Amino acid sequence: MRIDIWSDVVCPWCYVGKRNVEAALAELGLEPEIHWRAFELDPRSPKETSTTMAEALASKFGVSIDEATKMNEQMTGVAAKAGLSYRLDMAKPGNSFDAHRLAKMAEARGLGGEAAERLFSAYFTEGIRISDDEALVKLGTEIGLDAEAVRSMLASDEYADAVRGDEAIAHDAGFTGVPTIVVDERFAIPGAQPPETLVRLFGKIAEEEERSI
Repeated sequence: MRIDIWSDVVCPWCYVGKRNVEAALAELGLEPEIHWRAFELDPRSPKETSTTMAEALASKFGVSIDEATKMNEQMTGVAAKAGLSYRLDMAKPGNSFDAHRLAKMAEARGLGGEAAERLFSAYFTEGIRISDDEALVKLGTEIGLDAEAVRSMLASDEYADAVRGDEAIAHDAGFTGVPTIVVDERFAIPGAQPPETLVRLFGKIAEEEERSI
């Protein structure tokens, strides 16, 4: 089984979705080939801003800061049920394009899953600005990448085409949000579905594959 997951490292539902996928696969005893695909929720976002997560939400949805703060609290509660400790009050919004390029670099070296986990954790639980070059260098070295190789990549256009390619596939397929999970390049599952739903869907697909062998 192959699983492609379109996500954005600044998407709170995507980290929850990652945990739900992991829980479902563990219950089924499946070890599929997993590929992390790039998707930018806001490609026009500046590389660096002083805007808080609550302020960004308030602006996006046309609500008050208090209402946006409550939305973050609700999201934090959802994440806690998945075993994640979100600190959205510390999150530093910014453009995620270079973080996606780092993830592509990591995947090319067999570290795609490690990159996804480290970037999600950095943004949602540690308040690290994942649009900052030196922060990305540090995160890259923590998962086993060479610091100078990461700096060189960030100073170039390397992996930009890979990121844009993922986004083009998502656009052509009509994906409007993330996470979107695609199994065996045929079955698309939208959103951060709960583990029990994924167990049913993954299990059914696995059974069909076994019968076709």
